[in-house]
Amino acid sequence: MTFNPDADLSGNTTRRRGRTAAIAGGTGIGVLGLLALIAGPLLGIDLSGLVGGGAPSGGGGPAEGSVIENCDTGADANADVDCRMAGSQLALDAFWEDHVEGYRAPQLIVVDGSTPTACGTASNAVGPFFCPGDETVYIDPTFFQLMQQQFGATAGNLAQLYIVGHEWGHHIQYITGVMDQYPNNGTGPGSNGVRTELQADCYAGAWIGQMSKSTDPNGVPYLQPSTEEQRVDALNAAFAVGDDHIQEQSGFVNPESWTHGSSEQRQRWFAEGYANGLEACGQVFTLPADQLDP
Repeated sequence: MTFNPDADLSGNTTRRRGRTAAIAGGTGIGVLGLLALIAGPLLGIDLSGLVGGGAPSGGGGPAEGSVIENCDTGADANADVDCRMAGSQLALDAFWEDHVEGYRAPQLIVVDGSTPTACGTASNAVGPFFCPGDETVYIDPTFFQLMQQQFGATAGNLAQLYIVGHEWGHHIQYITGVMDQYPNNGTGPGSNGVRTELQADCYAGAWIGQMSKSTDPNGVPYLQPSTEEQRVDALNAAFAVGDDHIQEQSGFVNPESWTHGSSEQRQRWFAEGYANGLEACGQVFTLPADQLDP
């Protein structure tokens, strides 16, 4: 995905927190470690105690940290992954302000190594997640390298924005009451946890389908329309983080243990949002489990 080079990103409030650490995956991580990294907190809410409104754990908060510097234009976002995350914050906020009455923006923290949060430690060994306890999205961009190295994902620019958009989707579910309405009820292909993840994929797809319509204060679109090649890249990322694909890495597939949905389900609901908009995303909680597949 390409930002318009002259888009004004100077209003972003993305912050950096943590300490410098080696990139996980550079020397290889065992299969069990990868399963813990991805099948657990990846893409949001394996924070089972929090999904239903449980008490946060750990410490820290979003107000700490330093503002990411030199991320003022779309050209900066095209050239630098941290600036890309900062630019996505503005584009996502602009989109959701138009679709959620009384929208309350989350904070976005780019994690450098590790940092405490209201949901425990965020690190490059955890993966991106939204923390309801402090209404913050945490993401260590080195995770995209893990996707490339360990799961063969292309993890290009649009795939990266899909992941951020997915986490924003969890924030929307939190502030609109979806998490309370459909609390965690265990695992499995028809569980509320899987449906919550699929709806967040749908929300990300809906945003990407409309993302070139969100504009900066000067009326310049933050992003250019996506290309077919870029959408394939995003679908590839959705496939890579499917529960069945992850479980296949260690030689077993057990649908009753799924927490995020199969690769085909994740691709289907991303595509559903992209093609049909936010109106399609509510279906994920009303369809029978066998109709969540393509």
